[in-house]
Amino acid sequence: MTAYRDAVRTALQTLLREDERVFFMGEDVGRYGGPYAVSKGLLEEFGEDRVRDTPLCESTFVGAGIGAAIGGMRPIVEVMTVNFSLLALDQIVNNAAVMRHMSGGQFEVPIAVRMATGGGKQIAAQHSHSLENWYAHVPGIKVLAPATVQDAHDMLLAAVEDPDPVFVFEHQMLYGVEGELDTEATPPSPWKAIVRRPGTDVSLIAYGGSMHKALDAAEELAKEGVSAEVVDLRSLRPLDKETILESVRRTHRAVVIDEAWKTGSLASEISAILAEDAFYDLDAPVERVCTVEVPIPYAKHLEEAAIPQVEGIVRAAKRSMGSG
Repeated sequence: MTAYRDAVRTALQTLLREDERVFFMGEDVGRYGGPYAVSKGLLEEFGEDRVRDTPLCESTFVGAGIGAAIGGMRPIVEVMTVNFSLLALDQIVNNAAVMRHMSGGQFEVPIAVRMATGGGKQIAAQHSHSLENWYAHVPGIKVLAPATVQDAHDMLLAAVEDPDPVFVFEHQMLYGVEGELDTEATPPSPWKAIVRRPGTDVSLIAYGGSMHKALDAAEELAKEGVSAEVVDLRSLRPLDKETILESVRRTHRAVVIDEAWKTGSLASEISAILAEDAFYDLDAPVERVCTVEVPIPYAKHLEEAAIPQVEGIVRAAKRSMGSG
């Protein structure tokens, strides 16, 4: 069994060993070993040219990574938590995302940006929000949300190989989660959703940290005779509409779990997709389980009340079945 953080580190080691164009940089990724202990030992193995501690200035080091990518390097940039990435939105949205388009295809921007996201660790509002949909909204970049140990490894490899900017959102509650890792297996496409648990009565659609809560909710529902299918979105841009629609056409009910706020969320987009393309397949309105629209509280009991939990997913599934 391998921890999620160790799977990411294994992918980083592979990339740094196999491609001299790859380098890794971010705040505290070198001597400290990373705020989530992902990069421990990398500085000692690869040296300061390949593993670079940066100043506390996201606009600078994300911008430098974009420039390095345009210049032919394969940078991997770690942003400590998603809120800090907002300081680099100009570089991301107005440079990385548009360069291929504005150059008529002459320039690629093969940068991979990793960042921790999500709540649950009591690090208060500034460090606990889920802003993945802000990035999934932007054409020109790709967005991945690995929920499993295997995906944490495989998706980083795919992100670095991709010619476009790829943003990888790692839920901070997953770093210590353990699972099987097969570094020799041929990975599935990172841009396709996966059905993690088949079912016939209701589709639970989730990603990242919420995917595990959806699986737990499916277990609880099974005890009451409800067969819940769990769909792991995996890629948020591009979004795999086909797998979502196929699942809902089987179950005829949908619950979308999204740790972002409900207004303008990815859950809203998926609900719109189902209304546009599967309206007559639905036997009940789409249910959304999202974070309460407040800054994430610091107090543990309030934080737990604010973000999606298994009990709320179960209740939403029961409502869609007409028994909630």
